Amino acid sequence: MEFDLTGPHADDAYRILSSLVTPRPIAWITTLNEDGSINAAPFSHFNVVGDDPPMVMFCPSNRDDGTPKDTALNCRRNGEFVVNFVDESLCPMMVRSSAPLPYGESEITREGLATVASNSVAVPRIALAPAALECQVHDILEMGNNRLIIGLVQRVHVSDALIDPLTKRIHYHPIGRMASPDWYCRTTDQFSMPRPR
Repeated sequence: MEFDLTGPHADDAYRILSSLVTPRPIAWITTLNEDGSINAAPFSHFNVVGDDPPMVMFCPSNRDDGTPKDTALNCRRNGEFVVNFVDESLCPMMVRSSAPLPYGESEITREGLATVASNSVAVPRIALAPAALECQVHDILEMGNNRLIIGLVQRVHVSDALIDPLTKRIHYHPIGRMASPDWYCRTTDQFSMPRPR
């Protein structure tokens, strides 16, 4: 079967692409609202896109009424965000934080989540997150109903328990986003396959 995303299947693009490009990592992004409260929202249109300089990107679409989501508004205003990574223990809270709330109503407060001050940005990180990236906004590109937000990673926080002291490699089992609307996956079934040198 062939889908023409520039023509008759354009309205199905999210369903088709979100079902094929899986599993996707989840960025639970914290930003500061205008009143100083903390917004937390999950995004699975997210990935690392470079290491020199270290860059990540995520793509918040507009709300159904065409207005930007709180995270996009906050990133444009403050120029900062934190990517909090999600393991299985945080999954229920992360999913609940995707509910649309009025601007300024904090998911952090609603979920009773503790936060920790960041070192290079004003936005705090979620204390229970196994890892977090402090980021400064490098660019925001608007395309259709999407905003592609590119961040320069300033600091990385990782739980000591996840770092191999000999190799300095990080080993953890994030959850991943699968086909929409409600599928996720575990990453506990991993294997090693040496690459050619």
